[in-house]
Amino acid sequence: MGRRNEHTREELREIALQAAVELITEQGLAGLSARKVVSRIGYTVGSLYMVFRNLDDLIIQVNERTLEMLHARLAAAIIDHPPPAVAIRALAQTYIDFALTETRRWLAIYQHRLPEGESPPESFTEKVAQLFEMAQEQLAQLCPWRSPEDIALTARALWSGIHGICILGFDHKLEVAGGSPVQAVADSLLEYYLAGFVHPTTSRTR
Repeated sequence: MGRRNEHTREELREIALQAAVELITEQGLAGLSARKVVSRIGYTVGSLYMVFRNLDDLIIQVNERTLEMLHARLAAAIIDHPPPAVAIRALAQTYIDFALTETRRWLAIYQHRLPEGESPPESFTEKVAQLFEMAQEQLAQLCPWRSPEDIALTARALWSGIHGICILGFDHKLEVAGGSPVQAVADSLLEYYLAGFVHPTTSRTR
């Protein structure tokens, strides 16, 4: 790896981000530190902080890349424009697959905590919003008579449910507890929640 004078500022940013991604993939967020990053790329910590404000800034930018990867996979899952109910299930399946195959990078998004009083940058919150919007678009097509507020709340409820299933499932806690596999639990959640969303009166009388 080249030394500090051999890369532009943008090139240094890129190789540092790649090193951070590798460390998180191998060791999880707890295994990431500025010293480990610079050790991999042949620079000093001071050089690293000429490109990033601090370690939190580096982690946020890594997590933004993970969100972009997730968004691309979700978009690919519905590129053929399936019916909304099918698309919602495809989004859920893709999210589960991502969580189970990119587990450490996926967990880093949720494990990272900024210091008290600090908020994530707008670029980060926009990428998170884009994920919810994908679900909201399908729910709006499924139930166009529902209000935007109902659509937004349902998207977050479903996303939270699938996320919770992934948390329990990535280390097989559902099976250990005598429960069903991740996909079966997710399918059940979607089936009954969407039935109640589309036909609320019917679902209450079951």
